[in-house]
Amino acid sequence: MNPLPSPEWILSPGLTDYASALAGMEERAAAIHAGAAGERIWFLEHPPLYTAGTSADPAELLDPRFPVYDAGRGGRYTYHGPGQRVGYVQLDLTRRGRDVRAYVSALEGWVIDALGLLGVEARRAEGRIGIWTDDAQGREAKIGAIGVRVKRWVTMHGFSLNVAPDLAHFGGIVPCGIAEFPVTSLVALGKPATFADVDAALAQTASAFLDKLGPND
Repeated sequence: MNPLPSPEWILSPGLTDYASALAGMEERAAAIHAGAAGERIWFLEHPPLYTAGTSADPAELLDPRFPVYDAGRGGRYTYHGPGQRVGYVQLDLTRRGRDVRAYVSALEGWVIDALGLLGVEARRAEGRIGIWTDDAQGREAKIGAIGVRVKRWVTMHGFSLNVAPDLAHFGGIVPCGIAEFPVTSLVALGKPATFADVDAALAQTASAFLDKLGPND
């Protein structure tokens, strides 16, 4: 197997406009498919907003207090905002293996491994995509969301991890269509971490994530 070049890592400071990010992902995906650009992992934060996935139920938009965008990814409604690390992962699954389930599982595993370095025991939940842990009250709670789109075997979107967002902002939606479980964050768990801490943990565990996918040629 021929090793693939490492993806380009981009960290955008401040708050990134969602529509601009969506357009940037589309442009990069087309370039990756055409062989004109390499893979990319893009870390950013958004201003407060809700995104609707392809399975979004309008009844789950309880209070559209922030702008609502059609994301084009799988899944239902989710929230993005300050204090949340968003990772847009653009990989070429033609070269890494055309298995979307394996990709989503590897993406979940990456965030779980990074949280482990930050002192949080996180896990998958059967039948529920995303990253789960126990909150301060011992309830199962969601700390990270996964939402992906695969276009011509190039991945788009990725994950969001709650570092220190305003958790009340999630109240405008039924997050990911799951009403019976709360959301939590690193700060709410008593694990205050900076974005630099989170990014470093993600960088440290990225090679294992990429190795799970591997080159397919």
